[in-house]
Amino acid sequence: MSQKEYTASSIQALEGMEHVRLRPSMYIGDVGVRGLHHLVYEVVDNSIDEALAGHCDTISVTIHEGESITVKDNGRGIPVDMHEKEQKSALEVVMTKIGAGGKFDKDSYKVSGGLHGVGVSVVNALSTSLVATVNRDGKVYQQKYSVGKPLESVTEIGVTDERGTEVFFQPDDSIFQEIVFSYDTLASRLRELSFLNRGISISLTDERLVDEEGVVKHEVFYSEGGLKEFVEYIDGNRESIMNNVIFMEGDKDDIPVEVAMRYNTSYTENLHSYVNNINTHEGGTHLAGFRRALTRTLKKFADELGLPAKEKVEVTGDDFREGLTAVISVKVMEPQFEGQTKTKLGNSEVSGAVDKIVGEMLSNFLEENPNEAKIIVQKVVLAAKARQAAKKARELVQRKSPMGGSGLPGKLSDCSSKDPEISELFLVEGDSAGGTAKQGRDRHFQAILPLRGKILNVEKSMVHKVYDNEEIKNIYTALGVSVGTEEDSKALNISKLRYHKVVIMTDADIDGSHISTLILTFFFRYMKELIENGYIYIAQPPLYLLKKGNKKVYAYNEKEREELTLEMAPDGKGVELQRYKGLGEMNPEQLWDTTLNPDNRILKQITIDSLADADNVFSMLMGDEVPPRRDFIEKNAIYAKIDV
Repeated sequence: MSQKEYTASSIQALEGMEHVRLRPSMYIGDVGVRGLHHLVYEVVDNSIDEALAGHCDTISVTIHEGESITVKDNGRGIPVDMHEKEQKSALEVVMTKIGAGGKFDKDSYKVSGGLHGVGVSVVNALSTSLVATVNRDGKVYQQKYSVGKPLESVTEIGVTDERGTEVFFQPDDSIFQEIVFSYDTLASRLRELSFLNRGISISLTDERLVDEEGVVKHEVFYSEGGLKEFVEYIDGNRESIMNNVIFMEGDKDDIPVEVAMRYNTSYTENLHSYVNNINTHEGGTHLAGFRRALTRTLKKFADELGLPAKEKVEVTGDDFREGLTAVISVKVMEPQFEGQTKTKLGNSEVSGAVDKIVGEMLSNFLEENPNEAKIIVQKVVLAAKARQAAKKARELVQRKSPMGGSGLPGKLSDCSSKDPEISELFLVEGDSAGGTAKQGRDRHFQAILPLRGKILNVEKSMVHKVYDNEEIKNIYTALGVSVGTEEDSKALNISKLRYHKVVIMTDADIDGSHISTLILTFFFRYMKELIENGYIYIAQPPLYLLKKGNKKVYAYNEKEREELTLEMAPDGKGVELQRYKGLGEMNPEQLWDTTLNPDNRILKQITIDSLADADNVFSMLMGDEVPPRRDFIEKNAIYAKIDV
């Protein structure tokens, strides 16, 4: 396709922008941290679309002082000529009409990464200032906007030998709860995009972060190997049982399919699926096609070897996925998304395309690599044996009477409310703190479950050992959830979940942090649905009680302690300081005032920005490989506090 074909006539305007500022959450999900970062993704998506169409290979994102953003690419540049229907520049149409863009014209873009989104016009509507600069046909064009409205016409401001689009925007602080961009959050998404779109250079610069030598923080994400390197990145902290990553690529019925996979010694399944660069957390037809092909192909090979029969085990689909890390990426012209969070692919034709390509290419790999094939089958047989043991253990954690009193753990001090939406469960470290929490709570809606010591590290444990663990059994039983379906023995049923707030409450010391991480690892590996639904929180108990005369205040970190000390006495003298090493050191009233009372407490909601990065971090922190963990600790030691 020549550049001349991408003109104003390619741009379709779908609807107006009347409700964007009034109901921003309808367009970007929320007005918190996620919604703020979603603005950047919407602009980057446009550049990725140019790359998918073969017109762009370099994208840069810059975070400026003052929390503004610039996204620049070397694509064709948004058309600036007159839009026939709208009777204004195509650039202005793109920037001021929801859903306007070339991606709706199949001749301009075959597939589009941004189609799930709402377009740069919504970014414009939610910004106090936006400047669009286009380098096209040797000229530089620019238009400035405020809260979605043009301040001027599209103006030619110079000549250039470059091409592409640059968008600068300043988010509106009257819309968003807080405007602070996270370098790590943006880096995570840009890294992911570089793996999913091999050969594209994506850079991130943060002008807010300057080292002692005056060097601005800058990182370039570029992947020549694509999904193969993505699997190596995700799997970097696990012990592989294979030398190489299996890579499969093909195109069926105009649906390009890419799959990379590798087996490791872990006991968890780590499948990451994408449609047009969108992470489909809830799976869908592409994942179903992959699973079907994997099971059919490996089962046929295993039966030919005769191993399952020899070991007297029946192998199921679950067994073929234990210890498997895989990334499935498809490009679909008109994706249909379903599910609670609209991240489940519904296109039925995609399942067959993935099934056929994976089936054929995996068969070829197994035939050409008999040694690795046999290692995989042996891993599968071991998984089948462990699954049989896990089934017996899992049956013991299923609750017969989820909403009644019988069958609940003896240590659980339940709340009187039976309404999950207002009920809270606190997982408390130790019996001492548990006793204090029981006395200090509001019995109507707060339940307490004390946990003895450090729960099992599920990252290094076989599945049946997890279900056998007493503390974990108590968590399952207290929550009222059940595990396992005919299709997936690890699937979690949360229809009878008894609490919509599950709060991890541990001491504010190193041991407490370790216990929190162990519990979070368990939730991520076995109850990810609770995190994805926003049900998991971490309590923030205070570190200090400051007293002077009759005045008492609590400090939750060192900075607060210093500031409050000076507020109470400019010279800091006469301020009595009490350091809380554990929750049990507080009396029930103090624990209620600081950590349990919804009017005063600080709770951190656990969310997942990137499943791939979360997967990588949990396997690094809790897995067997020591060097990556040591590197992480050394890198982040500046943020750590050591208790002695």
